[in-house]
Parts: sequence; structure tokens; C-alpha cells
Amino acid sequence: MATPRQILQQEIFDQCDQKLLAFVGISNDSKKKKFGYLCLTDTKDLPSNIFIHQIKFDKHVVKKKRMWPLHELIVVDGKSSSQDCLEIELMLDKLYKWLATNYQERKIFLISLWKQCANCVFEKKTEFKNLPLDWTSGDLLVLPADRKSKITLATSPIISAEDFQPLSEKEEQDLELLMKECGFASKDAKAFTDMLANQLMALDGENIQSVLASEPQVTKLMDQLETAIQEIEIVESALDSYDETLRHVRDTIDKMDQKNANIQTANKNNEKLLNELQQVIYQLELSPKHQLALTDADLTSSSGLRDAIAAAKELQAVMNAQIHPALVRLKAIQEQRKRFDKWKAKFSQILSRHLNNLFIHMGNDIGETKKNSNGDLTIMKHTSLHCELAAYTELMHWCKAMDRKAFLALSKVYTTSLSKLYERDIKSFLDDAKLRVNAGNLSNSKEDIRRSTGPPSDWLLGIDKELWAQESDTQERQRFDQVLEAVLSELEPICLSEQNFCVSFFQLDVPSSTSKNTQTTLDGTDIKSNIELSIPKTRIEKKMNEEVRKMMSEIFASIEPELISFIQYHERMDSTYSMAVLVRLGRHVMSANDTGSFLSMTYGSALVHVKRNYDKLMNAHLKSIQDIRIAKKSKCGILPFVANFEYFAKTAEQIFKETDRRTDLDKWYVKLISAMFDTIILVSNEHPKTPAEVIRMENFHHLYALLSQLKIHTLDQYRKDARQKYSEALSAYVTRYFGRPLEKLNLFFEGVQAKVAQGIKESEIGYQVAFSKQELRKMTKEYHGREVKKGLDHLYKKVEKHLSEEENLLQVVWRAMQEEFIRQYKYIEDLIQRCYPGSMISLEFSIEDLLQYFSEIARSH
Repeated sequence: MATPRQILQQEIFDQCDQKLLAFVGISNDSKKKKFGYLCLTDTKDLPSNIFIHQIKFDKHVVKKKRMWPLHELIVVDGKSSSQDCLEIELMLDKLYKWLATNYQERKIFLISLWKQCANCVFEKKTEFKNLPLDWTSGDLLVLPADRKSKITLATSPIISAEDFQPLSEKEEQDLELLMKECGFASKDAKAFTDMLANQLMALDGENIQSVLASEPQVTKLMDQLETAIQEIEIVESALDSYDETLRHVRDTIDKMDQKNANIQTANKNNEKLLNELQQVIYQLELSPKHQLALTDADLTSSSGLRDAIAAAKELQAVMNAQIHPALVRLKAIQEQRKRFDKWKAKFSQILSRHLNNLFIHMGNDIGETKKNSNGDLTIMKHTSLHCELAAYTELMHWCKAMDRKAFLALSKVYTTSLSKLYERDIKSFLDDAKLRVNAGNLSNSKEDIRRSTGPPSDWLLGIDKELWAQESDTQERQRFDQVLEAVLSELEPICLSEQNFCVSFFQLDVPSSTSKNTQTTLDGTDIKSNIELSIPKTRIEKKMNEEVRKMMSEIFASIEPELISFIQYHERMDSTYSMAVLVRLGRHVMSANDTGSFLSMTYGSALVHVKRNYDKLMNAHLKSIQDIRIAKKSKCGILPFVANFEYFAKTAEQIFKETDRRTDLDKWYVKLISAMFDTIILVSNEHPKTPAEVIRMENFHHLYALLSQLKIHTLDQYRKDARQKYSEALSAYVTRYFGRPLEKLNLFFEGVQAKVAQGIKESEIGYQVAFSKQELRKMTKEYHGREVKKGLDHLYKKVEKHLSEEENLLQVVWRAMQEEFIRQYKYIEDLIQRCYPGSMISLEFSIEDLLQYFSEIARSH
């Protein structure tokens, strides 16, 4: 195989008559992606020229890439004085950096480069840096300028680094001895050469004679060598025979090892198969005792029940045994599986028949007493039934896991039987609650009236109180609230007890599966579990809660309609009961620990019904206010809804005080009061007999007094508005009906005020003809004290005729008129003093006289 040196020489440098002196493999980076050679060559013809070549290796073909004459070399940098360094830097026409691929090639190339530079003379000395000292020992040769580039390899032959071999120590000693003996050689080289040639010839002759003298020994040696070769051939033949024998033995041993390995594998497989079969037999074995307990189960005795439970668990275990799918296809396992199915079907039939009869018998149970020793209202308990059924809990779980169809049928029978039982108990319980509420205090006529009127028309704000049906008193409402609390409190533990039992007995806290995911195979693959793993936990919990609520709604199907019927019965008797039920039922709904439970949702549904009736009642009150009809042939007085609001508010406050449903009442308070304000104004504008100011004054005064007494925070602004409207109505009434008793004087002084406004001084008014002192005296003489008192007496009778006795505002209005008269009196007196100073003119009655007139008139009536 050709070496790289031979390839480079033959394919590159032979073509251009150059001799390869040294080369090194190089790459451009450490990854050696681009590979090539850096070569040092010499021309074969004289004069010799040294060149540096970069050879690239492209697709298994070597090509020249660059070439530089040696005299262009400026710097050689080895980058490190360490011999292990691979970097090469040459400064030629520019700086070139390479990485050697071989330490030895790099060393030879750099030494050869140094020797060539040392034996050539250039204009500028090549600089060598960072190279080991033993590579560059000696100084570079420097010649005068006139001899530059004249010396060639002809005068200084160069031995390539690859052909150079140093002398041994013995050779060096012999050469030194020879040079001493021939000291003249330095003066006469030809004589020295001739001497060496003669000695060489003498030595050759001696060698030839020695060879001829030793011919017999050589012949003898050759014969011995032939004999030895023959013996070696015999030995080799014997070794070949032994080797063939050993090869047969080796093959035989290999075959025996393979057979032993196969036997061991077969033994291991047989052991595994035996263990697997033993495991399968153990897993699928059902003892005769359990077989008998399944086919002839006695579920009436405690011992028989224990045996049946143990046998059922064992049957479930063997049917759910984890067996490899390949073994399931074995005929024996298939037959055993059929036996399991047969025993399962037989036991499931016995269990279903027994529990079915037991559930039906429970539906006909008379139950425990409904009343305790204290005579409190209680509902029938069924703890004894739960205790009796608790013994069958494990069998019910087995039925759910092994026979879904039978489990669903038994669940249906249980819910149907218990539904009848609880329907009877709840109906009886609520009937007893009705009797406790009525307590014999209601007459038949009252009950009949309330039943016939229907909710909620027994009393309304807009209806006169005389037309109301007889409302319930405070004691009756308290009794109803206590009974309602007892009803709700009694229903909670009953429902909770039954729910806890059903969850435990029917395993409702374990996710139920459909027919698609209940297959349990003998290989241990539970399809249900695989499917359930992919269902989010929240969805599983939601589904379980739905199953619990579904069963509870079937068992307690009567609880919601019976509870609503109980509430409606009392709402028809007194519509205020709807408010009490709203508060009480709302409290139970809000305090429930599990808002998603059946009872919470049942109470919530009943609360929706109650809230609807409550809103219906409030709407009826609102409509009665808006549609009020007042008799137009008599005085109006206090409107019915204003008078009735006190009873309504006090009743509502007593019920809703400090409860969570307070916002429901406050919302309707605002609506009702707003409607009352609007209706008061509407009625005041339409009533033909009573002045509008009187209607507004009396009703807003009544509302203001009532709201101040009730101190309802939500209605604070309406209280202020009622006061303002009352004050405005009072002022308007006084202005309208009191008017100006001193009308002519008022007109006279209005003219005086007009003149003053025109620029006439107040002191010069008396000089005007129309407003002279004589005219003023004439006016004052027309208003005698007795005439004023007579007019006031007539006014008092008119006010007394307008106002109603129930609100008793006559004295308030009379006092307001008195203050108005005094204000007008002071106004006239002040103008007289300013415009007619010193005239000694005044009214014929004083303020004290006016106060006496008003007081006497008020006392006389």
C-alpha cells in the first residue's frame, strides 16, 4: 500500500520535477473538517530552488492549492516550545495558521524548514519562534550581500530529514581514529581518498577469501538446515492433525453446551408453567364449603349469613383473579369460569329474593311511637330497620359489583317501599303540626273564610281595616314559628339518617358504572377502573352526589309537596305566615353544611315557592295601594294604607328583625312607601270634598310620625321627605285659606311699596294723595277688633270642617294661622312707622288682642 509520501511524490511533484523533502498533515481547525498537507520540496535540476506547498485533499484527490518560494518565508511560529503542540503559523504573503495532525510529521517538517533556511542566504533572515532548542541548534548562515542567493544546494548538499541517521558512538570513535592517522587528509584529499580505496579493496579481498575458506562449513550448515526443515514439516503435519481433532472436540462440546442450555431453558419454562398453573389453580379454587353456602344459602340465621358473606367474597375474589390473558383461553379455565357464573347467578337469585321480601315487609312496618315523654312534636324513627338491614350491607356491595341488574332492581324495591313508609309518616307528622299550630283557637267560620279567600287577600294595606279578616295575634304567629322550626328540625335528622344509611348500604360513595365498564375478566383487567382513571375527580364526585340525591328524592318524594301544602295551608289562614316561613326556611337553607344535599335542595325548592308567595303578597299590598278607592261624599282623612302601614311594619319588623332575609323586606319597604307617596298626591288632587293640602298634610304628617317611631334605616330618606311634604302642605293650606284678613290694608301698603320702588322716599309717601294720612286713618278704622274676631271664628269653623279628627291637627293649623296673622300685623305696623312717622296712626287692636282672639276661639270650640 502506497504511503502518503509516495502518493504526494508520484501524483504531485514528479510531474513538475521536484523532490519532496518533508511534509505534514494539516487542517484549518480542531474539528479537522478541511484536511490537507503542507510540503517542503526541492527542484531536481540545478540550480535547486526550495518551495513550500499547500496541498488540499478533495474527494480522495490531492491537488495543489498554494505555493511559495522559501525566501518569502518571514516568520515561523511554533506557538509553544512544547513538543506536544500541534499549531503551526507561517508569515508568508500573509499570516497562515494550521493545525498539524501528527506530532512526528510536524517535528520533521519544522526541523527541515529550519535546516533549509540555515543553508540559504536571503535578503532578510527568517525568524523562528517558540520551537524547542534541540530542533534549532546552531546559527543560521549569513553571507555578504554580493553573495546573496548565489549559494545553492550544489555547493551545500542537503540530506532530507527522513534519510538522515546520526552516527553511533563506535562509529564516531573509529572516524576520529582514522582522521588522526590520516592527518594529511585535510591537506591532500586525493591522497586520503586513494588510501581509503586501497584499504577497501584489501578488506574486500579478505572477505572473499574468508568466504571461500568457510564453504564446507556452509555446505554442512545448509544440510542441517534442510534436515531441520523436514523435521519442522513433520511437526507441522502432526500439529495439523491435532488441530483437526481439537476442532471436532470443540464442535462437539459446543453442541453439548447448546443442548444443556436448551434443557435448562425447558426446565425453567416448565417450572414457570407449573408455578403459573399452580397459581391459577389456587386463585380459581373455591372450597366445597363456599360452594354449598352459595347454592344453598341460609340468609335468615346469623351463622348462615356469615357463611354466605364469606362465600360471596371468596367468589368475587376468584372471579376477579388476575390471570394472564393467554391462560384465559384454556378450556379448564373457561369451564371453571362457567361454574363461577352459575354459582354467582344462583346466589344472586337467593339474595335478591330474600332482600326483596325484606324490603317489601319494611314498607308495611308500623314504626315507633311519634311522641316522646315530653310531648314534643317528633317524627317516626326507623333506626331498628336500619340496624336490621346493616347485616346485609356487604352482600349488597357484592350484588352491586357482581350483578348490576339485580342491584338496580333491589334499589328500586327499597326506594318504593321506603317511599310509602315515609309518605305516611310525613303526612301524619305534618297533620299533627297543623293541630299544634291551630291549638283549637280558630273558629270554623274563620277557618272557612280564610280557606275560601285564598292567599293572600285576608288583609291588605289598601283595604280598610274594618274589612279585614280576623288576623292572627302575636301568640299564634309565635306558635306557628315554633312549630315550623320543629318541623324543619325534625325532618333534617330523618333525611340525614336515611341518606347516611343509603350511602353505606348501597355504596353510593363509590362511583357507579354503566354496562360498558363493569366487565371484570379473569386476567385481572378491570375495564371500569381503566375508564374511571380518565374521568376527572370533580366529575366523579358530581356523579356520586347526583346518585345520592336521586335516591333520596325517590324515597322522600312526598316531603316537598307535603311541606309546601303545610305552608300553603297556613298562608291561607294568615298571609303574614309567608314572611315567617321565608325567614325560618331561609335560615335553614343558609345554615346547611352541604348545600348540594337532597334536603338542602328540597328546602331550597320550598324556599323558592315561599319567596314567590311572599312577592305575590307584597305585590298585592302594592296593587291595593295603587288601586285604592276613597268615598267622595265624605271627608278623606287618613288613607287606609297610611293607617294600616303601622300594623304591617311592626309585624314585618318583628319577623325580619336581625335575619338574613332583611334585604327582601327592605326592597319592598321602598316600593311600598314610594307607591304611598305617589297615591297620596294622586288622591289629594282628585278628592272633591277635602282640600288637597289637607289630604297631603294629614297623611304625610301621619307617615312622618310613624317612620320616626319605627326608626327603619332604609326609610330614613322617606321620613325626611314626608316631613318636608307635610310642612309644604301645611304652609300651602294656611296660605290658601287664611289669606289676608286685613285685605284693604294689605292692598294699600302694596301701593306704598310700589311708590318706594319707583324712587319716592318713605318719609314723603304721606304727601301722595292716594296714600295720605287721611286715607290711612280711613282704612284702619274699617278693621275693628270685634270684626276681626268674627272673621277668625268663621275661619276656625271652616278649618274644623276640613280636618279629620283622627289626625288631630286642628290646633297645629290654628297656631300656624295665628303666626301668619301676627306676621302680617307686624308687617303693616312696620310700614306705618317707616312711612308715616309721628302720625300717631295705628291699628285699633294690638298683638295681645290677636292672641286673645285666637285663644278664645280655640277654647270655645
